[in-house]
Amino acid sequence: MKSTLVKTLAVVAVAALPALASAQLTANVSLTTNYKFRGQDQDVIGKNGSIKDKAVKPALQGGLDYAHESGFYIGNWNSSVNWLAGNSLESDIYGGYKFKAGEIDMDVGLLTYIYPGNSLGNTTEGYVGATFGPISAKYSHTFSEDYFGWAGTSLGSGLKGRNTGYLNLAFAQEVAPKLTLKASVGFTQFASDIKDNGVPNYMDYSVGGAYDLGEGFTLGANVVGANKRGFFGPVNKNRLIVSITKTL
Repeated sequence: MKSTLVKTLAVVAVAALPALASAQLTANVSLTTNYKFRGQDQDVIGKNGSIKDKAVKPALQGGLDYAHESGFYIGNWNSSVNWLAGNSLESDIYGGYKFKAGEIDMDVGLLTYIYPGNSLGNTTEGYVGATFGPISAKYSHTFSEDYFGWAGTSLGSGLKGRNTGYLNLAFAQEVAPKLTLKASVGFTQFASDIKDNGVPNYMDYSVGGAYDLGEGFTLGANVVGANKRGFFGPVNKNRLIVSITKTL
């Protein structure tokens, strides 16, 4: 699983080396004790198909971002995962436009989640975000019929995930030199086809912080989880997630 991701990150990094001198191109690599997406564990398949209920399930992550001075940007982010048969990699491709609206920083874009080897997870969303001081809000809206294996043409269920929405509200504030406090809450509202199949809307949350270690290294620690565990099971459990990130 990890070898595929390492090869992908290596190819991306080598291809980017000639342009790294430009301030418009940045890269990042992270090692984290767990990867949660919208409050849910992304490494869940255990032995004999059982649910892996462990607090520590390390993930290797990394990506590239290119931002033009006009405000347009494109990027790619990758992570090891283990929730789809025949797949061990999530690869996100996105692009958008950032601009100012008075004192508010705005961000609009399109993002596609790709799971090589198993297209059941492939999902495309549009998003709009706004940041004012330490407070930010971001809404993501699903345009694809597929939605992370819950619905879509790839699943063959006839259900559609289109119009699933996700709202995230976040706070980030430096409270001491190099130390930033972070907190967020998110709300997933499934498309009617998914809800009518008995899947409940749910809320996720995160609270913690990040410490700038210098030389481009950041240490992060957050408690992350989600409600509705009676339906979703241990993937929504609270986890203490510790990560180390290197930004180039």
